[in-house]
Amino acid sequence: MYPTLFLLVVLLGAAFAQPANVFLNGARHEYQRYNNCGPVTLGMAMSFWGSRDTQYQIAPVLKPNKNDKNVNADEMAAYARNRGFGVHLGVAGDLNLLKRLIAAGFPVIIETWFVTPDHGGMGHYRLLVGYNDSQGLFNAFDSYYGPKVTLRYNELDGLWQVFNRTYLVVYTKGQQDKLAAILGNRMQEGVEWKLALEQARRETQQNPQNAFAWFNLGSSLLRLGNAAEASKAYDRSRQIAPSRTLDPRRPANAVSNWPWRMLWYQFGPYQAYYQTGRYQEVIALANDVLGRVDDHEESYYWRGLARKALGNLDGARADFQAALRYKPGYREAALALQGLRAQGSR
Repeated sequence: MYPTLFLLVVLLGAAFAQPANVFLNGARHEYQRYNNCGPVTLGMAMSFWGSRDTQYQIAPVLKPNKNDKNVNADEMAAYARNRGFGVHLGVAGDLNLLKRLIAAGFPVIIETWFVTPDHGGMGHYRLLVGYNDSQGLFNAFDSYYGPKVTLRYNELDGLWQVFNRTYLVVYTKGQQDKLAAILGNRMQEGVEWKLALEQARRETQQNPQNAFAWFNLGSSLLRLGNAAEASKAYDRSRQIAPSRTLDPRRPANAVSNWPWRMLWYQFGPYQAYYQTGRYQEVIALANDVLGRVDDHEESYYWRGLARKALGNLDGARADFQAALRYKPGYREAALALQGLRAQGSR
């Protein structure tokens, strides 16, 4: 190899080498108020790029019902876009991708499972701002525990798997090309859901008793248009005994083996069972959620669709109205209610 060419290869290798330790300064930490981890974590991510929005501006937009149990990642992405930021919302992430993003200067929001001694297991967002390969851990801004949280690589991946390894990158528009160089074809429509499908299939084969791998298989199949196979994957997931380490304080009468708060955050089983005509199961699962928390708008919506399909129009109407009472901007519920009214006028 010619000396000049050799030097160029060495310099390029050095330029693309990933550092072993990174910590991003510049984000503002904020402790959450009740059920505000989504708005707070989004605000922390946007603060890295200069935003002053806190939970006091974000939460009223994302959760008009102060007791709302879930702000989903799509809602967070929409808010950031409305504030002028670019957003990449992805699934099927991996630890190396998280490190590459952080090393390039992008804090990353991840959706994980979370367990507290007082409240048991639940969904929780965290903002990753650093990593340390020698110690095998990520640094996180956590709205519940504070700005100095560390998560070991394997520990984080297990908690992240529960949500199909969902991640959210907020960035200023001038950073788009830089982000695209890291994500590559992940930025193309549908690519990450195919990656999630491959990942879930691999993990169900490696460990057939991993309920979350089966759940992710169902969610990925559903997103790719196969509700029938998705329903089978969700069935398999439901048959696996729950992990008490992830689901302490589990109610004895829970109707599913999933962690009892699972359907507070992920609604794929509702959709898959509804699309395959399993309306009574949709109603049973929604009843279980609404019997414990009476303000879960998504459960009202899906129960309303199932009741309508079974001919219970009064029950469906009441459910759609309840969904809109707790989330006035719930477009799908508004359209469903409008459809009922049009049906009644014929």
